[in-house]
Amino acid sequence: MRGVAPVADRPIVALTTGMLPALGARQQPAAFIYANYIAALERTGLAPVLLTPGHSPASARALLAGCTGLVLSGGDDILPARFGAPPHPRLGATDAARDALEWAALEFALERALPVLGICRGIQVLNVYFGGTLYQDIPSELPDALTHDPPAGLSRRLHHVAIKPGTRLHGIVKSDRIFTNSSHHQAVRDVAPGLAVTARTADGVIEAVEAADGAWILGVQWHPERHPQAAPPGDPDLRLFAAFRVAAAARAAAHPAAGEPSARSPARRVHRP
Repeated sequence: MRGVAPVADRPIVALTTGMLPALGARQQPAAFIYANYIAALERTGLAPVLLTPGHSPASARALLAGCTGLVLSGGDDILPARFGAPPHPRLGATDAARDALEWAALEFALERALPVLGICRGIQVLNVYFGGTLYQDIPSELPDALTHDPPAGLSRRLHHVAIKPGTRLHGIVKSDRIFTNSSHHQAVRDVAPGLAVTARTADGVIEAVEAADGAWILGVQWHPERHPQAAPPGDPDLRLFAAFRVAAAARAAAHPAAGEPSARSPARRVHRP
C-alpha cells in the first residue's frame, strides 16, 4: 500500500470495537469494526490491535500494556445513565459491555499518558467520561440544527466545521475551516471539565474537543477514517491520523516498556457506573 511505513517503525495502538449480538448463518455474537478504521491507521503507519467488549478486563489491560495509543471508534449510543439522564424516546441501540470496556480502557490509557483519539461515538465517550453530557437526539432536541445524520452521510462530505485557532486541532489540520462528512444523531451538550471545545458547525453543534491541559486527548465528531485511502497528501483527515501516529511514536520512544505508568497524574473524571 502506498505510503506505508516499514513494520519495525509501526507503533502499536488499540482500536475499540463494538459487538453484534448475532451475525451470519449461525447467528453468533461477533466483534465488529468497519475495516476503514484499520485501513486508515495502517496507511498512517500504525499497527492497530482490536480491543473488544468480549475481552475480560484483565485481557484488555494486558493488550493496552503493549500499546502506545488508544482509538475510540464510532458505534452505538452511550447509556444515558453514564451522564445521569433518563433515556430519550429516540435513543438508539446501546451496549453496556462496550461502555464498560471503553471506560476501563480510557482509565488505563490516562494512567499511562497514552495519546487518545476519539471518533464520532469516541468524542462522546471522552466527554461523558470526564463528566459532560450529551444531546441524545439532535433532530428532536435541536430542531433548528443542520442535518447531521443523512442517508449515506459517511460516503460524502456534508458540512463545514469551524476550528478554533491556537488549538491542537488547528495546528494539525492547518486550517480554520474544513469540509467533513457526518453521521451522528447525538452530540456533546455540556462540555466536561478539563476538555476544551475546538470546533463547531454553523449551527453551534460541537464537532471537536481536546484536553485543556495539553495532554494528547482529542475527539472529533466526524469520521476521518472514511476517506484516507483516496485522500491527497495534506488532507485534514490524513493530517489528523498522522499527528496521532507522531504522538504514539513519541510515547513509545519515551517509554520503551509501553505498559509503564506515567509520572503524570491520571486525569480526573466524574465516576458513574
